[in-house]
Amino acid sequence: MTSPIRFRLLQDVENYSPDTLDLSLDSEAKKYWFKCFNRLVLKFEQQAAKSQNGDPTAVDRAAKFRTYYLDQLEQLQQDNPSLDPKPLAIRDLLELNETSLRLFGFDDPWREQKKVENQASITKLSSRLDYIDQIEDTRAKWTEIIKGVLAGNMFDWGAQAVAQILENDASFGLEEALEQIQKRPWLIDCLDQWLDRTQGPPHKCATIFTDNSGIDIVLGILPLVRQFLLQKTKVLLCANKKPTLNDITEDELQDLIRQCCSKCAIINEAYEQGMLQIFGNEQNGPCLDFRLLTPELCDEILQSDLLIIVGMARALHTNLNAKFTCETLKLAVVKNEWLAKRLGGETFSVICKYENI
Repeated sequence: MTSPIRFRLLQDVENYSPDTLDLSLDSEAKKYWFKCFNRLVLKFEQQAAKSQNGDPTAVDRAAKFRTYYLDQLEQLQQDNPSLDPKPLAIRDLLELNETSLRLFGFDDPWREQKKVENQASITKLSSRLDYIDQIEDTRAKWTEIIKGVLAGNMFDWGAQAVAQILENDASFGLEEALEQIQKRPWLIDCLDQWLDRTQGPPHKCATIFTDNSGIDIVLGILPLVRQFLLQKTKVLLCANKKPTLNDITEDELQDLIRQCCSKCAIINEAYEQGMLQIFGNEQNGPCLDFRLLTPELCDEILQSDLLIIVGMARALHTNLNAKFTCETLKLAVVKNEWLAKRLGGETFSVICKYENI
């Protein structure tokens, strides 16, 4: 049972539900997503075993994880006509994956992959920032930054369509991702409204809920962070405390920011002076449920006049329809063909939803 909501930036605290789809009320969605996770568990099993290939018990434990997870899925899929259906969301299936992995001793199957991708991305940060700096027109600069966030969001090993690309093309980077994502007009396209807003007074404080490691956080999010810092906007970066897929964790983000301080004086100064701060967001999986935030974090975020929610899990599976009392920018690439079609688009369609109260 979730605790009382302390996140006072929600417009309707009492009726807040993070989930965009309730699978218990949508038979088509339920059928698709259970089939999807039945397939994905094989990938998670392989990654789990690979992550501990020096342990002779890893393969057996990974197989037990798969069996357990599939059994749990089967139980969740059963309908009892004598009972009112309980709400069931994609968030629940994603969280089940994480708890099941931990149950069999796989706390962070993507740890080494994240390290490799973070280090490779850090070496390219300076050139990315230099490229953005040479763009003189403010609207063009912000457009490039937002497109960079979206392209960075492609690097999600939990998305089957993207994993296939990354496994088959080791050279696939930010530039290639920029070419892969949908051309404008986007599926949800509020970029012009956001660009208009950038011409106004700077925000006091922006809270950004981050997503993936590697290119996503380093070459996508950090240029966005730096642009806010240049206009004296305080930035709060929120990441999961516990590992989930290839999402960056709070501890990893702290370490990464310290490394990036040597690449960018603006980030370094802001980090030292407290204008850039890192927090853990208390989630059990890759989605974002504002009911789970600690009172302390809720109080910190209350100073924000802008929320930026990044990624499919945080901004599409959850919170797409959530309303807030401050400005919000929800950014994601739809990396699932079924969901893209359900929304009226195609794979790699773009969500850029800006709401100004």
